[in-house]
Amino acid sequence: MKRPTVVLALLLVLGLVVAGCSSSGSGGSGAKSAQASQLNDQSGSGKYQGFGLTPAQPRPSFTLTDTAGKPFAFGTATRGRPTLLFFGYTNCPDVCPTTLADASMALKKVPAAVAKKTMVVFVSTDVKRDTGPVIAQWLGNFDRGSKATFVGLRGTQQQVDAAQASAHITLAEDDGQTHSAQLLLYGPDDYARVSFLQSATEQQAITHDLPIVAAERS
Repeated sequence: MKRPTVVLALLLVLGLVVAGCSSSGSGGSGAKSAQASQLNDQSGSGKYQGFGLTPAQPRPSFTLTDTAGKPFAFGTATRGRPTLLFFGYTNCPDVCPTTLADASMALKKVPAAVAKKTMVVFVSTDVKRDTGPVIAQWLGNFDRGSKATFVGLRGTQQQVDAAQASAHITLAEDDGQTHSAQLLLYGPDDYARVSFLQSATEQQAITHDLPIVAAERS
């Protein structure tokens, strides 16, 4: 890869890791730098089409509330299954719906057996406005016709902050409207070795990488 392309890719990472959906707020430059350092420039080359994570991130353990009002222990409920994890909010005008739409379309393109094993977990960063019914209605825009399991979660500010920290995700700011743009993919081995950032090629990258990750074992 030529040097200008490398520089462009790194700038893309730095700009999107905490792009969120808000035009205000810094997002924390220190947090951005720390998280960006975990991303390898593997887009379009190597094993994955997404961004490789170095080091690989273990599946986090946190408990939040699902849209039915029941506790959902992420670590145990998703253990051993390919899992896409994303933090955002339902009123987001761009990154959140586009990311979930890309994941939904990718799940329709992968083998049915892979889709059936996969879980998509959305955690709201808007603790004031995203109630269980609101999240459930919003996720309904993306899970129609999908063989995957979609789960929406919410919690107190302290709980959501703790969940983001355990997933090595930059904490959301501005009432949850400035948040990480990373979509993490955990494999059956309970590690995330690849993530995705919203772009014109995100759907293609998820479609390519999900079957690979689903077949990986520790």
